[in-house]
Amino acid sequence: MKYVFAVPLLLATALAQTPNKASASDPPSSLVQGSHPTQAANPAPAAKPPETKPLEDESTVKARALVEKTIEALGGPAYIGYTTRSEQGRSYTLYHGRARDGGVLYRRFFRYGEKDRVEFALGSYGSWLDVAQTQAPIQLPDPKTNKSTDVALIHNGDKGYEVTFKGTELEEPKLTADYLRRRQRSLEKVLREWLHEPGTALFYEGQALADNKLADQITITSPRNESVTLFLDATTHIPVKKTYSWRDATDKFRNVEDEVYDNYKLVQGIKTPYSLTRYYNGDMAYQRFLSKITYNEQLADSLFDASLTK
Repeated sequence: MKYVFAVPLLLATALAQTPNKASASDPPSSLVQGSHPTQAANPAPAAKPPETKPLEDESTVKARALVEKTIEALGGPAYIGYTTRSEQGRSYTLYHGRARDGGVLYRRFFRYGEKDRVEFALGSYGSWLDVAQTQAPIQLPDPKTNKSTDVALIHNGDKGYEVTFKGTELEEPKLTADYLRRRQRSLEKVLREWLHEPGTALFYEGQALADNKLADQITITSPRNESVTLFLDATTHIPVKKTYSWRDATDKFRNVEDEVYDNYKLVQGIKTPYSLTRYYNGDMAYQRFLSKITYNEQLADSLFDASLTK
């Protein structure tokens, strides 16, 4: 019987001397206290998610889509890319909606950006005036003389000049300021430049009547906090009206200027309004009717030069 008790005793001794295997729940040796520091758990930094532009709200998305249709309706690349325009026609200044005179014939030479020359024939009907009634090319004036026009207004950069037979002098500061304000808010400036500036905001404001036409109303605000509201024909998407307001630095009153566009014609692939009416605080102040216009004509730099003689 002593052998029967000896076998279990030997088995128990052998099991006690067998090393224990690590269980699945035991931590790896690299994490045991005293292990090498480079073996500690240092998870790799998470990949930086790609930057995304803020989502535009529904109003902005609709406004941007309509503006893109407007640019396409005006001629697309032809409208966005033209560099000069030469035009002629008749203009009227009005007071409280009534014409002050029978209007004057004018011609304008404009290089996109900051160069503009407008000539008015106030009384001496030069030979160029007859061109308005024909299909002949627009005749460029001799920039060194003023024989065929009574007054020329030149705007180059932020300077304005008045040229007459008496010589050249600076334009009245108020008139220059008025011109620069209109130029900064012109359709071309808004559609060709503002839209591409970081920070420009667009808002769709529903439909409204403009010049007795149903139009989509959109407000565009530049990074400089300048705002222009456009009324776009609900069917064709071409501009019907533009409006903006500004505050007079002298009397602090708020003024509203509107421009109404009509009688569009296709010229060299560009939809061009042959009629423009300007309103000042609700009163009709100016009208312009084109008889002819040409785009991308080569214009000499000297047309926009002005040397003071007075």
